[in-house]
Amino acid sequence: MKHGVLYLIPSALSDQAIEDVLPEGTLKVIRGLDCFIVEELKTARRFLRKAGFTRDFSEVTFHLFNEHSPLPSFEEFLGVTDEGKDIGLLSEAGCPCVADPGSGIVRLAHENGIIVKPLTGPSSILLSLMASGFNGQNFSFLGYLSVDKQTRVRQLKEMERAAADKKQTQIFIETPYRNEQVFQAILQHCRADTMLGLGIGLTGPAENIMVYQVGDWKKMKPVLGKTPAVFLLYRY
Repeated sequence: MKHGVLYLIPSALSDQAIEDVLPEGTLKVIRGLDCFIVEELKTARRFLRKAGFTRDFSEVTFHLFNEHSPLPSFEEFLGVTDEGKDIGLLSEAGCPCVADPGSGIVRLAHENGIIVKPLTGPSSILLSLMASGFNGQNFSFLGYLSVDKQTRVRQLKEMERAAADKKQTQIFIETPYRNEQVFQAILQHCRADTMLGLGIGLTGPAENIMVYQVGDWKKMKPVLGKTPAVFLLYRY
């Protein structure tokens, strides 16, 4: 009997119209599913409606899984794939399993011979790298920096060295309410000639992509606010 497929479903990064950021092929797959693994039920349902999903939600199975959830058994979430049913793993924003929970679910699928199919959609990390002008053949994504100030400074120094020695673009993100703290730490502790790129509110109406040396950023004194942002460091 044919197994079902685990589809990895990207979501929009902003309130932009879904059809502007997701291709029709991805939307078609989404509309054909009736079983999803999601981080939060309310936002998942809202996204599905925006994507043109018309089925009654009482007929749809939702499994909740986020960064605080224990890894379920294969049978609990993915067992129906043995019956030929397809499942969608839905991200809250951007791509599943990239700065996003879900990799454990994908690992379960691989361990049990289930086909995993990633669908096309936006990634703030790759969009920022594309628009930075930094090295796109050698880069490192480091996720979130430490909330401890001393550890964060050490991480920034390590990234600067990697950027200079390896010519490797260093990419990281932050919880939006800590954007300003991280930005100020970069200005205070990084060299004036280190390049800093910011991808702010990507794909949204207020999208802003800026690339300057740290020394120039100090003169500009921008306000980042609480909009999702991607940080990139590089040294030419």
